[in-house]
This record gives sequence, C-alpha cells and structure tokens, in this order.
Amino acid sequence: MALIYYITQVQFDFGAIKLLKQECERVGITRPLIVTDAGVKAAGVLQKALDALPGLPVAVFDQTPSNPTEAAVRAAVEVYKANQCDGLIAVGGGSAIDCAKGVAIAATHEGPLTHYATIEGGSPRITERVAPIIAVPTTSGTGSEVARGAIIIVDDHRKLGFHSWHLVPKTAICDPELTFGLPPKLTAATGMDAIAHCMETFMAPVFNPPADGIALDGLERGWAAIERATKDGQDREARQNMMSASMQGAMAFQKGLGCVHSLSHSLGGVDPRLHHGTLNAMFLPAVIAFNANAESMVQNKRLQRMAQAMGLASSDGIGPAIKHMNARLGLPSGLAEMGVQASQFDQIITGALADHCHKTGPRLATADDYRAMLTQAM
Repeated sequence: MALIYYITQVQFDFGAIKLLKQECERVGITRPLIVTDAGVKAAGVLQKALDALPGLPVAVFDQTPSNPTEAAVRAAVEVYKANQCDGLIAVGGGSAIDCAKGVAIAATHEGPLTHYATIEGGSPRITERVAPIIAVPTTSGTGSEVARGAIIIVDDHRKLGFHSWHLVPKTAICDPELTFGLPPKLTAATGMDAIAHCMETFMAPVFNPPADGIALDGLERGWAAIERATKDGQDREARQNMMSASMQGAMAFQKGLGCVHSLSHSLGGVDPRLHHGTLNAMFLPAVIAFNANAESMVQNKRLQRMAQAMGLASSDGIGPAIKHMNARLGLPSGLAEMGVQASQFDQIITGALADHCHKTGPRLATADDYRAMLTQAM
C-alpha cells in the first residue's frame, strides 16, 4: 500500500524570515534554541534570524560541523537543557537542520542516539515527544526542511539515518534571499544534491504519482537554474528555482532513494570531509546506467521522462550531460580527484549494503555492482 503524505507548512518567499516569530507563536515555541554553524553566523544570516525574534529569550548553538555528529548533538542538547528551551530553530544547510533533528530526539528521549537510527529499528521509538522544529534553510540542497529524516555520523563513525514523521519541521521558512551570499562552489555542490534527490527519488519504484510529478518538476527547475545560480549568486529567479527544487526533492523522498545515496552515505562516513552533494554528483551517472534496465524504469519510461525534463533529445545523454554539468560548475571530475582510493572500496561497499537507501532503488545492488559503480565514478 502506498503512503502518500504531504507534509508540513511552508512559508516560501523573498524576505520570509521575517515570519519567524509568528511561526514560533503558531507552533508554541517560547524559548527557542537556534542550531546553526559558524559560516552562517559569519555571513550575518544568524543575526537576521535573531532580529526576527524580538522579545523571545533565544539560546544559540553555532558549532554544527559540516557533517553533523552525535558529539555535536550532545553539545547542543546541553545548551538546550541549560536554557530550558522548548523548541528548535534550525538556521543553515542540511547539516544544521539534521543536527537540530538529532537534538529534538536526544533532548526528549532516553538512551544513546543510535537506539533511534532507522537501520537499528529505531524509527518506531521516536515519538511525539520530540521537540518542535522550525527549519530555515540557507542552502538549496538537502531539502531537510520538509523531510522526515536526518543523517548523522554517530560515535562509531557510521553515517546513519533517523526517520520519523515526528521529525518533520512544523514550519519550513524558505527565503531565497538567504542563499544570495552562498559561494559558487557551495551553490554548485548543494544544487547537484537537490538535482540528485529529484532524480533518484523519481527512479524509485514505489507507486506515488504525486511524488513523481513533484520530483520531475523539481528536476526541470533545478537543471535549468543551477548554472545561472552558480555564476550569479544574485540571480533572484535562479535562486528561487533552486530553493524550490531542493524542497521538492525532499517532498518526494517518501518514495525512497537508492544506490547514489547508499554510496554517498557510506563514503561520507568513511571520510566526513567529503561533501555529500558533490558525492551524489559523482555517483549519479554510474547509478543511472545501473538502473536503466530495471523493469519499473522501462515500464514507466523513467529515463525518457527525466531526459525531457532536462531538455535532452535522448535518455542516452543523461549520464554525459551530468558529467558535463559537473565540469561547467567546477566540481571534481571523479572520486579520485576528491582523494578517494580503491583501497577504501571494501569499507564503502559494506556501509552501502547496510544503508537504509540500499533496498529502495529500482534494482538491488550486490557488492560487485557497488564495486563497479565506484570504479566508474573514480
């Protein structure tokens, strides 16, 4: 049976951050903890959030790492409890939003965070006690502001997913103005993350026509806008469409993802310095080729429909088009350029086979399949 659920309240407009206090009042947050990172603070975006919260006692945790960790969650929980907070405002990219989701669990549930990880059977253990979250994305990438999941590197160095409808932010405040200052390299990497989400969730075989439509439209918007947004960070239309593509990819997540994310999650745990969106961009061509002959892909003409959304004449051009786009955006040519070595393949494959995305793609990959994909992505 298909579960089709859409999803949360979204305030989407230039200048929407000014609605932050109104949304706190609607949700019932009176003593928020803002979870953010040093880059967002340095860019002045944290101050914009603080300015939008006059009269509220606000605590701040600004030490979210580029890949959120269980240690960062613990540190933020200490600030949350010390200030008697009753809700969270995540201001930042997917890392800050996912860190806030970890805090929402850990501040209100007993035991180690791993107890609530999806592959540990933890999803049913996440209850309505989670602290309420308002998400304010400052990148156009993960779409975590409208998603039920979070990805966190736990103490044993695994990069694990945490999934529950209780984790969906009560409000997503999507303000494209907050992305104007995003550097070109980060615009490109997060933008390819959004495009990967739209593509991989569209390829997932679960029956969910609304999600398919949202993902395809997100792909069309993102593919047309990413180069413009990267070259001119002040392009309002491009920034708006990239933020929408990011949100739409995550709205469609409920279908599942696949091998791109199994590999990216695993490799990101092996080397946390590697950017998730960039890894997705590296893996996409090989995974699309692997998926091409899956029964659900052929029956539903999924490659042809993606090619049409990308403005390509043939589905044969999807993989090369992604590689050419990566090059034009200044992203690496492959994993080797990112420092990945073949000696790491066994560890990456073990993690990919255990990842929560492993079984949701149109084809079930074997260890040998993953090895071939890694080789192609080098």
